[in-house]
Amino acid sequence: MTVWDRPEPPTRPVPLDRERIVAAAIALADAGGLEAVSLRKVAGRLDAGPMRLYGYIATKEELFDLMVDEVHAEIVPEEQPGDWREALRILAHRTRQAALRHEWLADLLGGRPTLGPNGLAVTEATLAALDGLADVDTVMRAVETVSAYFTGAIRREIANLRAERATGLSKRDWQRASGPHVTRMLATGRFPALAKAVYDGTDVDAEASFATGLDWVLDAVAAKLTRPPA
Repeated sequence: MTVWDRPEPPTRPVPLDRERIVAAAIALADAGGLEAVSLRKVAGRLDAGPMRLYGYIATKEELFDLMVDEVHAEIVPEEQPGDWREALRILAHRTRQAALRHEWLADLLGGRPTLGPNGLAVTEATLAALDGLADVDTVMRAVETVSAYFTGAIRREIANLRAERATGLSKRDWQRASGPHVTRMLATGRFPALAKAVYDGTDVDAEASFATGLDWVLDAVAAKLTRPPA
């Protein structure tokens, strides 16, 4: 039985429900990451005894499931575009924006699908965008491919943001600090392809990189969707 199938306990003197518990947990995670979330800390934020929370949520993993589903409500599109590429593009960008608001989400993206109502709504919107364009197996592989791209790109971006905070160095500051070492290594001639990328490549911000990579992935998916059956 999942947490969504299990009914909540009856109301008690101190108002408490899963909605309030999840909101408190998200506030803690937004401020300090998933490591800042425990049933004890959530109970303290709600001025309730920790044991009371177990009537609503059995484990911290269930709490994480509920938190992820709550944030998925921010990802569900207001309306479904008619064009499948635009629909998947919007879902990918909305997922990135949600992760930038709630960085801990990056740690929980991927893996087994989320089974809460909002998570299922996002999955439905994703599959509906491709419905009828190919056989179901091709559609599933297309969805997995797009999801794998934006999940990886989001995790990389969040990792860079965390590194900036941990070191106190912006990307530019880190590049300047690392420059002498990189220059010496490239001067050995052992890394010609890397040298070309460093000296001739164009530096773009995370949003532009995300959008470009997403378009390339969608181009690849389009090629599979339009390929005639063998």
